[in-house]
Amino acid sequence: MSRGRKNHRPDLNGVLVVDKPYAMTSAKIVGIVRKRTAGAKVGHAGTLDPLATGVLVLCLGKATKQIESLMGTEKRYLADLDLSAFSPSDDLETEPDPVPVDRPPTIDQVRDACSRFVGEIEQRPPTYSAVQIKGERAYDLVRAGRLLERPAAKRIRIDAIEVFAYEWPRLTLDIRSGRGVYIRSLARDLGEALGTGGMLTALRRTAVGRFKVEDAWTLETLPEQVGAEHLLTLTTPAPTHAPADSPCAEA
Repeated sequence: MSRGRKNHRPDLNGVLVVDKPYAMTSAKIVGIVRKRTAGAKVGHAGTLDPLATGVLVLCLGKATKQIESLMGTEKRYLADLDLSAFSPSDDLETEPDPVPVDRPPTIDQVRDACSRFVGEIEQRPPTYSAVQIKGERAYDLVRAGRLLERPAAKRIRIDAIEVFAYEWPRLTLDIRSGRGVYIRSLARDLGEALGTGGMLTALRRTAVGRFKVEDAWTLETLPEQVGAEHLLTLTTPAPTHAPADSPCAEA
């Protein structure tokens, strides 16, 4: 989201779609774009965890007023799960804890379990998350050994979950959801529903509303000097300048 910095480029107003690379924060991408625009006002319409990749929608100048509405649009993800383990962070940030499973679930059982999470549901955010507990971030509390209560469950919406690939213990899901959904939490909760483990090993956001990863700039293709000609308006047809790699991100 926008940090309210002074706008040194009032001529730049629009949307820039970036394919965020692995192990980089969304805030770092904002900083790179701010530098390549010589100080434009830049904010993102929905963060991605550092270990996730894919569509990061950046709003520049007057378009930052549309961040809230863009955050409300549907998101689409390809999520790789490991059903043989849990982890404290629900992903690869922390050491996996293997779970013994005598009989792996069938694909029909996986699909049935997935269907239970479609619709409006209560979801508990990961303990390693930016959720605030009494004014402090949950991940700061847990890393300091001061987390006394788990983050409270929140009402979220998942529109669809499709099995993209399954070969025990690896599962890849194609997910469409509303705002505020933690895919890490879905991995954990799905594992609990199946009686297995459940942790996220890779996540790629493939779309935010009409903005798709196939149309995003990578850091390699993004010009060193970003100008008005590189921006979209919210009504501009999607670009075709930068085909993305395969949508299956590697952990």
